Amino acid sequence: MPCMKGVPSAIALILTSAPGWAHHSFSMFDLQRQISLTGTVREFQFNNPHCFIQLVVETDGRPEEWSIEMGAPAHLIRQGWKHSTLRPGDKISITINPLRNGGKGGNYVAASSEGRALGVAP
Repeated sequence: MPCMKGVPSAIALILTSAPGWAHHSFSMFDLQRQISLTGTVREFQFNNPHCFIQLVVETDGRPEEWSIEMGAPAHLIRQGWKHSTLRPGDKISITINPLRNGGKGGNYVAASSEGRALGVAP
Protein backbone atom coordinates (compact mmCIF):
# COMPACT_ATOMS: atom_id res chain seq x y z
CA MET A 1 0.00 0.00 0.00
CA PRO A 2 1.54 3.35 -1.00
CA CYS A 3 2.32 5.98 1.60
CA MET A 4 -0.80 7.99 2.51
CA LYS A 5 0.97 10.49 4.76
CA GLY A 6 0.10 13.63 2.75
CA VAL A 7 -3.52 12.69 1.96
CA PRO A 8 -5.13 14.26 5.07
CA SER A 9 -3.26 17.51 4.44
CA ALA A 10 -4.31 17.55 0.79
CA ILE A 11 -7.96 16.92 1.69
CA ALA A 12 -7.89 19.69 4.31
CA LEU A 13 -6.40 22.10 1.77
CA ILE A 14 -9.06 21.29 -0.82
CA LEU A 15 -11.94 21.60 1.66
CA THR A 16 -10.78 24.93 3.05
CA SER A 17 -10.07 26.49 -0.32
CA ALA A 18 -13.33 25.41 -2.02
CA PRO A 19 -15.41 28.36 -0.75
CA GLY A 20 -13.01 30.72 -2.48
CA TRP A 21 -13.77 29.16 -5.86
CA ALA A 22 -17.44 30.14 -5.60
CA HIS A 23 -16.90 33.82 -4.92
CA HIS A 24 -15.64 36.71 -6.94
CA SER A 25 -14.69 40.29 -6.36
CA PHE A 26 -17.36 42.98 -6.48
CA SER A 27 -14.87 45.37 -8.10
CA MET A 28 -16.81 45.10 -11.38
CA PHE A 29 -19.65 47.07 -9.76
CA ASP A 30 -19.55 50.77 -8.92
CA LEU A 31 -20.54 50.46 -5.26
CA GLN A 32 -20.45 54.26 -4.87
CA ARG A 33 -23.33 54.74 -7.36
CA GLN A 34 -26.91 53.53 -7.42
CA ILE A 35 -29.33 53.63 -10.32
CA SER A 36 -33.02 52.74 -10.44
CA LEU A 37 -34.63 50.69 -13.18
CA THR A 38 -38.25 49.79 -13.86
CA GLY A 39 -39.04 46.87 -16.10
CA THR A 40 -40.48 43.43 -16.64
CA VAL A 41 -38.93 40.26 -15.23
CA ARG A 42 -37.88 37.91 -18.01
CA GLU A 43 -36.35 35.36 -15.65
CA PHE A 44 -35.57 34.93 -11.95
CA GLN A 45 -32.70 32.51 -11.43
CA PHE A 46 -32.84 31.37 -7.81
CA ASN A 47 -29.82 29.07 -7.69
CA ASN A 48 -26.24 28.83 -6.44
CA PRO A 49 -23.79 30.39 -6.31
CA HIS A 50 -25.66 33.65 -6.99
CA CYS A 51 -29.23 34.49 -7.93
CA PHE A 52 -29.95 36.70 -10.94
CA ILE A 53 -32.84 38.78 -12.20
CA GLN A 54 -33.07 39.19 -15.96
CA LEU A 55 -35.00 42.44 -16.39
CA VAL A 56 -36.30 43.93 -19.64
CA VAL A 57 -36.25 47.73 -19.47
CA GLU A 58 -37.74 49.98 -22.17
CA THR A 59 -35.24 52.67 -23.19
CA ASP A 60 -36.23 55.09 -25.94
CA GLY A 61 -38.93 52.63 -27.05
CA ARG A 62 -36.47 49.73 -27.33
CA PRO A 63 -36.26 46.77 -24.95
CA GLU A 64 -32.90 46.33 -23.21
CA GLU A 65 -32.15 43.32 -21.06
CA TRP A 66 -30.34 43.91 -17.79
CA SER A 67 -28.70 41.19 -15.71
CA ILE A 68 -28.84 41.92 -11.98
CA GLU A 69 -26.67 39.81 -9.71
CA MET A 70 -27.88 39.00 -6.21
CA GLY A 71 -26.54 37.03 -3.28
CA ALA A 72 -26.71 33.30 -2.72
CA PRO A 73 -30.15 31.73 -2.15
CA ALA A 74 -29.33 31.03 1.51
CA HIS A 75 -28.72 34.74 2.12
CA LEU A 76 -31.79 35.82 0.18
CA ILE A 77 -34.04 33.37 2.05
CA ARG A 78 -33.04 35.04 5.31
CA GLN A 79 -34.11 38.35 3.75
CA GLY A 80 -37.54 36.99 2.82
CA TRP A 81 -36.95 35.92 -0.79
CA LYS A 82 -38.31 32.64 -2.21
CA HIS A 83 -37.89 30.98 -5.58
CA SER A 84 -41.45 32.13 -6.29
CA THR A 85 -40.97 35.81 -5.29
CA LEU A 86 -40.63 36.85 -8.93
CA ARG A 87 -42.28 35.37 -12.01
CA PRO A 88 -41.74 36.16 -15.69
CA GLY A 89 -43.94 39.12 -16.61
CA ASP A 90 -43.83 40.74 -13.15
CA LYS A 91 -43.30 44.50 -13.24
CA ILE A 92 -40.69 45.68 -10.73
CA SER A 93 -38.59 48.68 -9.79
CA ILE A 94 -35.07 47.87 -8.72
CA THR A 95 -32.06 49.75 -7.39
CA ILE A 96 -28.62 48.48 -8.37
CA ASN A 97 -24.95 49.35 -8.23
CA PRO A 98 -24.18 49.54 -11.97
CA LEU A 99 -21.35 47.81 -13.77
CA ARG A 100 -18.24 49.98 -13.99
CA ASN A 101 -17.87 49.25 -17.71
CA GLY A 102 -21.31 50.70 -18.51
CA GLY A 103 -22.80 47.34 -19.44
CA LYS A 104 -26.43 46.42 -18.86
CA GLY A 105 -26.03 44.86 -15.44
CA GLY A 106 -25.41 45.49 -11.81
CA ASN A 107 -25.41 44.39 -8.20
CA TYR A 108 -28.80 44.16 -6.46
CA VAL A 109 -29.52 46.73 -3.73
CA ALA A 110 -33.34 46.79 -3.34
CA ALA A 111 -36.54 46.05 -5.27
CA SER A 112 -40.27 46.69 -5.09
CA SER A 113 -43.39 45.63 -6.91
CA GLU A 114 -46.70 47.50 -6.81
CA GLY A 115 -45.37 49.66 -3.99
CA ARG A 116 -44.42 46.63 -1.87
CA ALA A 117 -40.77 46.10 -0.96
CA LEU A 118 -39.42 42.74 -2.06
CA GLY A 119 -37.02 40.70 0.02
CA VAL A 120 -37.93 42.28 3.34
CA ALA A 121 -38.22 39.58 5.98
CA PRO A 122 -41.34 39.88 8.16
